[in-house]
Amino acid sequence: MTALDATRAELGLVVLYLNKAEARDKICRAIQYGSKFISNGQPGTAKTVDSTTTLARKVFRLLKFVNDLHALISPPPKGTPLPITLIGKARNALLSTFLFLDQIVWLGRTGIYKNKERAELMGRISLFCWMGSSVCGTLVELAELGRLSVSINKLEKELKHVDKYQDERYRNKIKQSNERLLALIKSSMDIVVAIGLLQLAPKKVTPRLTGAFGFVTSLISCYQQLPVRAKAKSQ
Repeated sequence: MTALDATRAELGLVVLYLNKAEARDKICRAIQYGSKFISNGQPGTAKTVDSTTTLARKVFRLLKFVNDLHALISPPPKGTPLPITLIGKARNALLSTFLFLDQIVWLGRTGIYKNKERAELMGRISLFCWMGSSVCGTLVELAELGRLSVSINKLEKELKHVDKYQDERYRNKIKQSNERLLALIKSSMDIVVAIGLLQLAPKKVTPRLTGAFGFVTSLISCYQQLPVRAKAKSQ
């Protein structure tokens, strides 16, 4: 493969990535929270970028609540324990509610919906829903990591006399474990972001800390949106 072919292939991956609405939303999210970190809640250019990007992101999420509504009514993966299934469904319900209420917030901030007080109330309720979904996500990832740990331990005993890294089943389990661990870190940090946005502990969770945590989780989300080939190269 020539250098031009390699460049064309890499640019193709970039185009594929940027064509995804979810990926563009996460890039904007990184800009939003990066600006929040810089501004620390103080007036200025960074705070303006934070505010305008926050409003712009709401357009990306129009009707997105349908995705989690669909997941809510879809059957869980076969073999998933009932407690994990129930927590996962609660997460879908809370996230769908957050995204639905977020549209009312957008309508209020654009002036289409005139009752600003009610729009702000809906915005606060939506953030509590998002925090709840992040808590549920954290619990699900912890439980799934526990299940994977048991499976990996069984495989290690089975493969103790051979090179376990040559076994495809073992590699897949390790890959799943790494993905779950990354998702756990993200959902745990998003709880702190939600606390910051709701100002539940303003002295401890400052706008700068909220921005820092939000920026990190945005980068994780951007990575999770990468095509499979690009992920394999980065590992």
